Amino acid sequence: MLYFHHDSSLEHDPRVLEPQHPDIPTRVEAIDTALSSVGWLGAEVRDAPPASEEDLELLHTRGHVQAIRQLCEAGGGRIDADTVVGGASYRAALHAVGGACSLVRALVAGEASVGFCATRPSGHHAESARAMGFCLFNNVAIAAELGIRELGLKRVLILDWDVHHGNGTAQAFRRRCDVLFASIHQLGLFPGTGPVADAGSGEGLGYTINAPVPAGSDEEVWVSLIEHVIVPAALEFRPELILISAGFDAHVDDPLGDCRLEARSFAQMACHVRELAQQIGAPVGAVLEGGYSPPVLAECVLATIAALGGAGAAESIAPDPLITSRVAAHVGHHWTL
Repeated sequence: MLYFHHDSSLEHDPRVLEPQHPDIPTRVEAIDTALSSVGWLGAEVRDAPPASEEDLELLHTRGHVQAIRQLCEAGGGRIDADTVVGGASYRAALHAVGGACSLVRALVAGEASVGFCATRPSGHHAESARAMGFCLFNNVAIAAELGIRELGLKRVLILDWDVHHGNGTAQAFRRRCDVLFASIHQLGLFPGTGPVADAGSGEGLGYTINAPVPAGSDEEVWVSLIEHVIVPAALEFRPELILISAGFDAHVDDPLGDCRLEARSFAQMACHVRELAQQIGAPVGAVLEGGYSPPVLAECVLATIAALGGAGAAESIAPDPLITSRVAAHVGHHWTL
C-alpha cells in the first residue's frame, strides 16, 4: 500500500476570500493525523512530487494552465462563485496532480497493488479549459491519461463515488473507449450533469455509466449499484488499472450532500472494488475528492484504505428495486449485467 501526501495541500486556503468556504486545509490534516495514529495502516508514505506543466497539458489547454498560474502568482482571486485561489494554490495543485500521476506510475510499475493519494485541491470538476467546483486541474483524469499515453495502458476504469458528478472527468473521456467512467452521484446537486441516459458518444458510447441517486439514498442503494451494475460492466471491460475518485461527501454527516452513507459504506464499496481488482489482476489507486467534515472524512478514508488493503469482505446486497433496476436498464444496452 502506498500513501501520497504533501504539505502544500495545507497552503491552499479559499478562506482568504471566502471565510465560510468548506474546502479547508484541515481536511487533509485530519486524514494525516488519524492515519499516523494507527501507523499509517502499514502503508509506505511518500511525498507527492509536483507535476510538470507538460503533465497538466495531457488534459488541459495551455491557456488554462497559464491562466491559473498567473492568477496565483498575482496573489490569487475568485475564479467563480465557488472556486477561489490564493498565492500558494498553484503549487498545491501541482503536487495534487503530481501525487496522482506518481501513484499511477508506481502501480503500473508493480511497486504496490493499492494506493491512496490524499492531496488537495480536488480535481474531478475541472474541465479541459475551465476550473470549477473547488477544482483547478483534474488530478484523476490527468493520471489516467498519463497511464494511457506514457505507460502503455489500453483500458482504465475510473469509478467516481463523490456525491457530486465528476463532470470534468466525464467530459475528458466521453468520446473514448479506452476509459470506462462510472459515477454514482446525488441527483440534482452541483454541477447538475450526469443523467442516467448519458452513456457517452461516438466511439465512447457505452463507456460512460451515470448512476444518479435521490437525496436520502443509503448504503443499500450505493453498494447495489457497484455490485450489480458497475462491477459486471468492469469485468467485461477488463481494465488494466482501476482509479477511484474518492469523495466522501455522501456521508450522512457531510454538510454538502444529502445521502446517508456511513464509514462502513465506503469500506464496503472499497471491498467490492478490491475483489474486482483481484479477479482481473489490476492495481487500484484512489485519489481524494470531496468530504467536508474533517473528522468524518478522516474516519471514511481510514475505513477505505483498510478495506482496499484487505480488511473485511464484500457483502452481497440485493439490487435496489427502483434505482438499480433503472440504471441497469440503461447500462444493459452496452454491457452484460
